[in-house]
Amino acid sequence: MLFIDNRGITDPRVNLALEEHALRTFVIGESYLLFYVNEPSVIIGKHQNTVEEINPDFIRDRGIHVVRRISGGGAVYHDLGNLNFSFITRYDPRRFNNYAEFTGPVVRTLRALGVPAEPGGRNDILAGGRKISGNAQFTSGERMFSHGTLLFDSNLDDVVAALNVKAGKIESKGIKSIRSRVANISEFLREPMTVDDLRRVLLEGIFGPGEPPRRELTDADWEAVEELSATKYRTWEWNYGLSPKFNVQRAKRFAIGEIDARMDVEEGRIRTIRFFGDFFAKGDVTELEELLANVRYERGDIEAALANADLSQYFAEVTAAELAELLY
Repeated sequence: MLFIDNRGITDPRVNLALEEHALRTFVIGESYLLFYVNEPSVIIGKHQNTVEEINPDFIRDRGIHVVRRISGGGAVYHDLGNLNFSFITRYDPRRFNNYAEFTGPVVRTLRALGVPAEPGGRNDILAGGRKISGNAQFTSGERMFSHGTLLFDSNLDDVVAALNVKAGKIESKGIKSIRSRVANISEFLREPMTVDDLRRVLLEGIFGPGEPPRRELTDADWEAVEELSATKYRTWEWNYGLSPKFNVQRAKRFAIGEIDARMDVEEGRIRTIRFFGDFFAKGDVTELEELLANVRYERGDIEAALANADLSQYFAEVTAAELAELLY
């Protein structure tokens, strides 16, 4: 096995691109281990509806990245207190869904540090009955990876807030996350340590003492990683537009009465929208519905589409910002 050094990069859009690049292009006959730490971000499972998984107001206010990964499973929150690992190997049907092969060395190392780590369910690691690691896998041809999170010293309040979906009714066929009670590894340590310390100890536990053998990244590798990051992991189309078709209902009572909005969203865009409620409108509200058709289902895009509309014809004193907040 060879170690891949990501040079301390904390941009999740680069780290996920590096992981995919390694999976698809590195020599098949070798196995690799990649560690990375991401700045605050929500990492969405490939088959999930992004809107169903995040609190958009908290995400926007905190400048948190939202990035879709290529593996399945549920959404997870990353920050600088969360260490992520990825084992990249040749595909073997006996390995796929066999998480113990990859989490085993991690569990043994954590136990040596005094953490009561143990496998939980199919793909988690628990400590004291609480989740400290979630894992997922992905295959591509003759290659696969098994990657996971290690909650070391994350802000657990932000974990909850970022994944606390805004009130409203959303229906889709996306895979929904299962919320679990979580804990930080740092709670169980006999002596204080840092994320870097944990990374070092894990490297020693997997490779033995001394510097691990490495797969050095070339300039060509980094150029390919940056291109993949730019064309995929930084794009709205991948992170939001890939969400499955869904419908959403949001309602709120204003001074002019209740506005009840029903939307069908496909490929991340509002395909149809209908307004219901007990409000009084001067104009035909279908004009507003037509204006919003095919607009990206993003608060900023909705507000921009409404900016030049005379909303007083439909909803009296309700502003574009207030209506956009209702819809998203």
